[in-house]
Amino acid sequence: MARYDFDLFTIGGGSGGVAASRRAGSYGARVGLCEDRDLGGTCVHRGCVPKKLLVYGSHFHEEFQDAAGYGWTVQEPTFDWARLREAKDQELDRLRGVYARLLRDSGVTAVEGRGRLVDAHTVEVNGKHYTAERILVATGSRPYLPADVAGIEHALTSDDALAFPQVPKRLAIVGGGYIGVELACIFHGFGSKVTVIIRGPTVLGGFDDDVRAFLTGEMRKKGIELQTDTFIRDIEKRGDGVSLLTRGGDTIEADAVLYATGRVPNSGGLGLE
Repeated sequence: MARYDFDLFTIGGGSGGVAASRRAGSYGARVGLCEDRDLGGTCVHRGCVPKKLLVYGSHFHEEFQDAAGYGWTVQEPTFDWARLREAKDQELDRLRGVYARLLRDSGVTAVEGRGRLVDAHTVEVNGKHYTAERILVATGSRPYLPADVAGIEHALTSDDALAFPQVPKRLAIVGGGYIGVELACIFHGFGSKVTVIIRGPTVLGGFDDDVRAFLTGEMRKKGIELQTDTFIRDIEKRGDGVSLLTRGGDTIEADAVLYATGRVPNSGGLGLE
């Protein structure tokens, strides 16, 4: 009789957890995996895949404008955000099924729920204990919201941006890293007036200087406003929008504010202590 229920039990069904579990299963290991949200994790449902769909969709307005220079006459295009969002969700539903099938075909037992370590060989999911010789923690990360900003509860994150009920007319994005820059360009393409608030002199801190300078210039040329060397002190709810107060005393008005200031580990409540 086996000493444990599984050879490997993985907490987290994102890209890393699914890949590791499938590989172990392909070698004949008895593998269990738990996930409390969606199989595929951030990349499939709240990051790479949906964001790239929006990137692609946001380019068409400029393509229509450029077509005139090549002899095309295009009627003024209209954009239906709800239709794009529905198509995105359908694709994510398809991928969710693909990931479930990949695990099943690899012999991995998938359990829905958040896992918590009981001891070095036991994971509790929904009140039930699963034992394993080895336990892999692959719980990924979540967007970071700074606690020292008053009114931070009014801010949205990159997760929320992919499910806006409608495209905001005025969007403030705090953070000039690659996530903030990409979202700024996406929603500018969909018609938002975008302001990016950056604590440094240019976007993409840590990237090559020539890349940063070029992208800063191109974003401004397109009409994206960049507020550099700026820190947000306070966020106030104002009617259907928000008002951002900077440390320098300036005010930025927007319909929505989105924070793209990095990510932190999803390690809370796992029993790692």
